[in-house]
Amino acid sequence: MLSSCGGQKDHATPAAATSATPATITSAIAVPNLVDVIKADPRFSILAEAVVAADLAGALSGPGPLTLFAPTNDAFALLLAELNVSKVQLLADKALLASVLSYHVLPAKVAKADVPVGKAITTLQVGIFKIDSVGSDLVVTDGRNRTARITQTDISASNGLVHVLDKVLLPANKTLIETLQTKPELSVLIETINAAGLAGALNAAGPFTLFAPTNDAFAALFAELKITKSQMLANPALITTVLNYHLLSSRVLKAEVPVGSPIKSVQGSTFVIDAGFVITDQLGRKSKITATDLLASNGVIHVIDKVISPPVR
Repeated sequence: MLSSCGGQKDHATPAAATSATPATITSAIAVPNLVDVIKADPRFSILAEAVVAADLAGALSGPGPLTLFAPTNDAFALLLAELNVSKVQLLADKALLASVLSYHVLPAKVAKADVPVGKAITTLQVGIFKIDSVGSDLVVTDGRNRTARITQTDISASNGLVHVLDKVLLPANKTLIETLQTKPELSVLIETINAAGLAGALNAAGPFTLFAPTNDAFAALFAELKITKSQMLANPALITTVLNYHLLSSRVLKAEVPVGSPIKSVQGSTFVIDAGFVITDQLGRKSKITATDLLASNGVIHVIDKVISPPVR
């Protein structure tokens, strides 16, 4: 009898415990979403305020999956100084906030291990940025060619991941033409674009890739052809043909270049880029890419040290 009663008692008690305890634990623990994560971390108090001010809390609390690049309070302090505005002024500009914050969100879950290094990354804001591996760091280049360092990665949320930034990213605000105009070493290229009437085309939506010869590259071309700049600018048909050979009808960042394969230009002819990022044009002439991935709202610019030429003179 004692054995029987003891057996029933011993059997009943553990059964009750095993059925109740997991349910109690499960109901008591809720996995935080992206908004919960940033609100719980004092490093992101300004970001949390900005998300609410921009009416984005609902979107960032949804099912996702999303990836949030989260600027710290120190990052926002740097932005306020850069823009010469106060926090109150920034938070009052709902349109700007929504644009900037959406630029920090990807419509997919992208862990550190899955980052497409060097390639264009499209955000909820529609603009792009890129992430490069620099030594042991991951560095983001935004649409205005500013850089930010990712200081922490893969903070989990129920609807995605958070990566921490030391600067606020800003979407592109200049077209290809406007970006060229900030580079004095590309002033002759601007002159040729204007002479050919191509400025409007390069301000269009795109996206495009422009291989941009420097002033020295044009000087070398003038010497090669034994003409002056004025003579070149007086021939818009020739300029149009040559410039369209420097233009692609899609955005191709350095990491996306099809090395060794023919690349078709807007002009219709092809050229080849080798592993050393040297272009060989249709005439067998060589041009080295000296700077890459200058981002613009409608494409990307790569700077080259010689003017390339299609098979025409």
